[in-house]
Amino acid sequence: MTGLAADPTPDVDSDARGSADGRPGATRVLLAVIVLLTGLTLLAGYANKARCVGPEFDAQGRSGPDFTVRANRDVCYSDIQKLWLGRDIDLHVFPYLTGSITPEGELRGGTVEYPVLSGLLMWVAAVPAHTDGEFLLWSALLMAPFGLVTAWLLGRLTRWRALIWALGPPLVLYAYHNWDLPVVACAVGAVYAIHGWRTPRPLRERAVVAAVLLGLGFALKLYPGAFVAPLALLVLTAPGRGAPPDWRGALRVVVAAVATVVLVNLPFALAGYEGWRASFTFQELRKVDITTNSIWYWGFRPWSEPANLEFQAVVDRLSPALVLASFTVALAVGWHRWRREGTYPWIGVSAAMLCGFLLLHKVHSPQYTLWLLPFFVLLRVRWGWIAAYLVADLAMYVGIFRLFYLLNAGLDAGIGGGFAAQAVAIGVWGRAALLVALFVVMLRVPTALAVDRLAAPTRVPTRVRTS
Repeated sequence: MTGLAADPTPDVDSDARGSADGRPGATRVLLAVIVLLTGLTLLAGYANKARCVGPEFDAQGRSGPDFTVRANRDVCYSDIQKLWLGRDIDLHVFPYLTGSITPEGELRGGTVEYPVLSGLLMWVAAVPAHTDGEFLLWSALLMAPFGLVTAWLLGRLTRWRALIWALGPPLVLYAYHNWDLPVVACAVGAVYAIHGWRTPRPLRERAVVAAVLLGLGFALKLYPGAFVAPLALLVLTAPGRGAPPDWRGALRVVVAAVATVVLVNLPFALAGYEGWRASFTFQELRKVDITTNSIWYWGFRPWSEPANLEFQAVVDRLSPALVLASFTVALAVGWHRWRREGTYPWIGVSAAMLCGFLLLHKVHSPQYTLWLLPFFVLLRVRWGWIAAYLVADLAMYVGIFRLFYLLNAGLDAGIGGGFAAQAVAIGVWGRAALLVALFVVMLRVPTALAVDRLAAPTRVPTRVRTS
């Protein structure tokens, strides 16, 4: 069987010109529509979060009155607005360099709980801001281009299927919930570098570019780093069954990703090791509680209370072990598909790994749905699965913040007391069941790519002239 190592592309543009009707102009119109609709959805996302801004501001720039009550009651909470205070963001302190963490797990001196590129983005958005509302606005302006670029990339790769991203409810709910649009753009950019980039460069060189993007993603929110393993296996197996594996190409992928992570992190680690290390220590010390939204809290109550240190210690060991086990299973299934089909399904394996992480990690923040959404675009997942997951996610999102409101107000928050607790139950267990199913689905379905540099080029038969 012919492998992918040669990656022949005599006509570099031939695999990227196509459109629904074969006209380049139609493709440009399609992309313009997708990007425009994404922009409108991003505006709706900002308006959704801005409901919590003002109308008053205290001396520290916190919205009032009753910011916390309104954020939970009206379901307009965002980490962006919340973290204006408590991390010295309002004081415009450059992140990590003078930071630290207390034995109780509280961050001090400008350190934030995210990797360095996210912390840098937060600082940039805070420089012109004087209130949490201005911080939200500048953060939205800073991140919106990443959402638009993601839409363009998905549109190039999948055509109209990119509307799942452009019009998806998660973009309204989570675009400005946290700082996740840049990392999603990095992950999708890596896929584009492999499958959609119009260049004569062979696979192993495009894979290095993809690995750099995944390394940048790791320096934003960690999770794209997991995708380096299936990407390396794609390159390793590219020569095809029966041919020598491309060990050198696979190694270059790993080295490129690791080097990117080191180069981004090293200046911060050297300039302020304690503050840089504190961001990782914060995640290590974080306990399973009601704010983590994971099966570890909801599935093991009442033992999962933060005060139960023995349970917390078990989860700290068991959760990462199970996540790594799910990664191993996904990679192995991908290997089996390669032996059967001839191409390593790195997109599907990456998606399954993400499902395993979302299911088994001790923290499942609401905006993680943004991480999964592009895979609904890139893979031919049936609409029923997508709709079911988005419904469960919406139930979890609305339910958890309404539950916080009831608990803080001292009102009945029991399962029989009303919608909030019931929605949380539907969200937690519906989402968990769907992640188990999607783990399998992602490993089985083909891609939905309309443009694929790895696909065998099609040849138009040459017309023979006769006299």
